Amino acid sequence: MRPLTDQTPKPLLKVAGKTLIEYHIAALVLAGINEIVINHAWLGAQIEDHLGDGSRYHANIQYSPEGGQALETGGGIYHALPLLGNAPFIVVNADIWTDYPFNHLPTSLNSLAHLVLVPNPSFNSAGDFALCDDGIRNNGSPQYTFSGIAVYHPRFFEDCTSGKFPLAPMLHRTADEGQISGEIYSGQWFDVGTPQRLTELQQLITSN
Repeated sequence: MRPLTDQTPKPLLKVAGKTLIEYHIAALVLAGINEIVINHAWLGAQIEDHLGDGSRYHANIQYSPEGGQALETGGGIYHALPLLGNAPFIVVNADIWTDYPFNHLPTSLNSLAHLVLVPNPSFNSAGDFALCDDGIRNNGSPQYTFSGIAVYHPRFFEDCTSGKFPLAPMLHRTADEGQISGEIYSGQWFDVGTPQRLTELQQLITSN
């Protein structure tokens, strides 16, 4: 996303006058979820300054700064676990935009995680996972793309240690173990990974 993110963290990039992360906060609060933990690394102080304690969004926001070294997708969540409690919790990637209704997510799990999958975009045509009768699997057809929306039980991370590590290998390993449930969402979803996709999203929102 450079040069857009040279001076601005990706969650604070604006689409139709609102930052990406504010779309998520509004959708979560609409779904009755107002206890929010934001994990941040690059230029994270800007996120805290912009959102504050969340009161103007009718939310209570806490922050989990990663410090000097970005901890990647898995390490960042693990670092935030002390703020998340003992119950299953929702994780939403800040660099996506979606109209997914968060009140559809399960509040309890019979597995270690629950993933929302979406039809494959052009930049990930091979997909990530299949959804079978017994849950998310690595092998199977058709394949779908992981949306960046999930529910995790804290036990998903029980064998982890502090530090930098990615989430994807853990997801694939746990899928092989039959410990991930899932669903397909066919509504609007954008991975805002390039300036071009940001422009396309702007056009979509302003045309509606």
